Amino acid sequence: MFETIVFHHYNQAIVTLLFSNTILKHKLSMKPLPVNLETEQKLFFHNYARFPIAVTHGEGTWLCSDNGIRYLDMIAGIGVNALGYGDERLIEAISAQAAKLIHASNLFMMQPQFELAEKLLALSGLSKVFFANSGTEAIEAAIKMARKWAGRSGDEHKKEVLSLSNCFHGRTYGAMSLTAKAKYVDGFDPLLPGTGMIAFNDIEDLEKKVSDKTAAVFIEVVQGEGGIHRISQPFVERLKELRRQYNFLIVADEIQAGCGRTGKFFSYTHVDADPDLVCLAKPLGGGLPLSAVIGNEKVADVLTYGNHGTTFGGNPVACAAGIAMIKAIEEDQLMQRAEETGRYMHDELQKLAARHPQILDIRQYGLMIGITVDKEAKYYVEQALRKHVILNATSQNVIRLLPPLNITKEEAQQCIIVLDEIFTEETAG
Repeated sequence: MFETIVFHHYNQAIVTLLFSNTILKHKLSMKPLPVNLETEQKLFFHNYARFPIAVTHGEGTWLCSDNGIRYLDMIAGIGVNALGYGDERLIEAISAQAAKLIHASNLFMMQPQFELAEKLLALSGLSKVFFANSGTEAIEAAIKMARKWAGRSGDEHKKEVLSLSNCFHGRTYGAMSLTAKAKYVDGFDPLLPGTGMIAFNDIEDLEKKVSDKTAAVFIEVVQGEGGIHRISQPFVERLKELRRQYNFLIVADEIQAGCGRTGKFFSYTHVDADPDLVCLAKPLGGGLPLSAVIGNEKVADVLTYGNHGTTFGGNPVACAAGIAMIKAIEEDQLMQRAEETGRYMHDELQKLAARHPQILDIRQYGLMIGITVDKEAKYYVEQALRKHVILNATSQNVIRLLPPLNITKEEAQQCIIVLDEIFTEETAG
């Protein structure tokens, strides 16, 4: 009996050893998956035109690739990384909250949610907050709130949701239905019914389009994807007059222009748009998925239990990051810096325009900068990448700059130098 037990344990030990050796050999023989465009084509749907760069980490305003090259990042994760990369306050806030609670759902009350909501209400002067995960989710929530609010009027036809031409509000069905550009909507018909488009800054068209049937008008005070164009003050004033006449909501999409990028926390304050609903996202979570819809008293009780919700929205780690991000913006005076550095870049770009006829126009609102050029902007993005500067192209012929808010003037000047070189080399042929 004893010999049988010993033999059994001996066999188990041999099997375990052989299995462990097999696993070890397998691990040693495994090669890391190549992170390149060829592998990307094999793994993913082909909906992103990625740069041929595999990034490993970031340092301040710089992104670092797996081959050791440092790139000056002038788009900040498409307007997300307001503090750049590696901000210690952000890292500490995320780490501390993750150690306590990563997720619990909105069945529970969580201190980071409460603190961030209180801060957003203080900054906006509005009444209520709903947290979600992305900009397009915030837009969807705002559409639902607007239609539910309008339904209280008793007019079953008051369902129309309007937006402005050249706009971009997101890629889910409701948000996409409000988005102007054909490339985002072609092939996805039918879109959300009861939506329409007003010509940007066209007061006559505004007066034709809004009516008693209008539930809401969505605006971007500065159109980001549309090429950095700002809504006009006369248009806003007439919009507010028509709101009083027809009783609809004004919804401000602050997803790209908000959180200090234009020199004010909310871009709508530049034109006193007085929105009823505000949608925030991109930098709000400090790089983590987080968005918010903020509403005034008019819509404060529009949602009731079960009307709308999200599993992950207002995640405590993302909210902790959002709190740290807003504190850093205030402590470091980044809104003032965004305006000062943006103005400096505008002046330097004007000097380039005087020397390079390829530059047709420059628009700058804080650190939202659009440079209209005389050909597809993609060419300049590619040339800049070769010189280790990351730019972005939008609206075919617009170079878009959305750098971190804490970019230094020296780093901004490096971008100007590279653009100067590219235009000069292009002219020389």
